[in-house]
Amino acid sequence: MRGYALQRLILGVAQLALLAVLVFVLTSLLPGDAADVRNNEDATDAQVAALREQLGLDEPAVERFADWAAGLATGDLGTSLVSGGPVSGILAGSVGTTLVLGAVTLALVLPLAVLLGVASGLREGGRLDRGVTSATLALNAVPDFVLALLLVAGLSLKLGLLPATWVGVEAADLLAEPALLVLPVTVVAARMVCLLSRQVRAGVVSVLGTPYVVQARRLGVPRRTLLLRHVLPNAAVPGVQELARVGDNLVGGVLIVEAVFAVPGVATALVRAVEARDVPTVQGLALVVAAAALLFSLAADLLCHRLVPRTEVLR
Repeated sequence: MRGYALQRLILGVAQLALLAVLVFVLTSLLPGDAADVRNNEDATDAQVAALREQLGLDEPAVERFADWAAGLATGDLGTSLVSGGPVSGILAGSVGTTLVLGAVTLALVLPLAVLLGVASGLREGGRLDRGVTSATLALNAVPDFVLALLLVAGLSLKLGLLPATWVGVEAADLLAEPALLVLPVTVVAARMVCLLSRQVRAGVVSVLGTPYVVQARRLGVPRRTLLLRHVLPNAAVPGVQELARVGDNLVGGVLIVEAVFAVPGVATALVRAVEARDVPTVQGLALVVAAAALLFSLAADLLCHRLVPRTEVLR
């Protein structure tokens, strides 16, 4: 287990290093820079050039990347070109809401996906199985932002049951108004439940057909014991592997709903940084988001390896 964990961690570090290069290159391709945005239309070329020199934007790209990478090695995400404060401070002020959205989504997705997958697998071909399969296939075909707009139009604007946006709401008010979480969490959870429940169902159907389970049934092993000790541990592996693959759906889905519902989280801070061409902030936040997706995938892979040690996830 330790050897596999170390191997997977080294691979994750290499992926993160590659992502850092990719993030730097892509942000460097953004049109304009902070000097152009901060100066008004009446500013002269000399004034723009002076501000660009003050912000260090006139340095060669290689030097800027070397300075940024050196800071990352010490845990420094850089300094905002707009506020002049550390990027880590901007992250700390916005990550709380994002983490709450992600945690609540996971807390809802995991039991619901397992419940639907197991119930469908135990009744393969039945009405419940056909109904769940049809619903998950249909729901999985709807993009996240479309589902968000449909829910807002139906439940918020037409029926007035739930808040349509977080505009004017502070992150500190979240616990006082839990209704704010319903629509965002529903949008993020929908696709993940669809994907995970289908994998759990496939695992249950596969395990139920194995010779040892068939023989256990013949020997009269209680259904509850058979399900908890033999079927679920092995049927969970496809679901956990799928969880590793949909980690980007969780991270990306949270960012999408933050943009749609104006949630004061990491996505909002990232959009503001892009508008201001605050490149260090964009780079730092984008890298943290990528690192979160990689860590989520790593945790799911280790859990899968723990459940069934013979499973070689990397192959």
